[in-house]
Amino acid sequence: MDIIVCVKHVPDTTEAEVVIREDQRGIKTEDLPYVINEWDEYAIEEAILMKERLGGTVVAVTVGPEEAEATLRRCLAKGADWAMRIWDEGLEEADGFAIAKVLHAAIKDMKYDLILTGTQAGDDGYAVVGVALAELLGIPHAALVKKIELKDGSAVVHRELEGGLEEVVEVRLPAVFTIQTGINEPRYVSIMGIKRARKKELRVVSLSDLGLTVDEVLQSSWLTIKRMYVPPPKKQAVIIQGSPADVAAQIVEILKSKGLM
Repeated sequence: MDIIVCVKHVPDTTEAEVVIREDQRGIKTEDLPYVINEWDEYAIEEAILMKERLGGTVVAVTVGPEEAEATLRRCLAKGADWAMRIWDEGLEEADGFAIAKVLHAAIKDMKYDLILTGTQAGDDGYAVVGVALAELLGIPHAALVKKIELKDGSAVVHRELEGGLEEVVEVRLPAVFTIQTGINEPRYVSIMGIKRARKKELRVVSLSDLGLTVDEVLQSSWLTIKRMYVPPPKKQAVIIQGSPADVAAQIVEILKSKGLM
């Protein structure tokens, strides 16, 4: 089973104060730590689990600057066989579809039975790269996958739907699956894994190596960020003070005024 996993190096804003840039088209990332995208962490783990059961290879691919190699090294330390980083400075403005076009150019001539991506990226949340890549490759896809059962030439996948529903579909291979969090329990990176990762191949590829130009890729972008801002508050919270009896009485009055009692 030969598997390609597309991963992304994203800023970790979990415990950080997010500040909008002066041009209002993004956030300031200078002081933010970067990590592997949460959904992609589950995708690479799922690929490695399949490799451990069935044999084959796992290749990690990212579109990102030199700093993104930290995420690829993490994938290699977990068990990926080799990795590829694709970059050109002009790709900073690329949207999800443009990134899918770059990945398509890199992957289309590679050997694979399955391509995994995270359901979405933690920095933009577009959830478009995986499904767009499948369309460009002309192969089936399934999104929000939370369980995979491989068969001969196909896979039975469980998809998470809205409202707590789940859909089970059989998809012929090769295919692209976008992985939902919770499909597995990602492993920790071991010291031995880090040492082994240093000896594994990490290829660096430019757009020209793929037969693409920056203008050609950016012309494929569907979305352009015009303005990013923090929405103004519409209502202010009311702090109720007093004794427990007074607070209870005030809450009752508020509920009555809203027609809830």
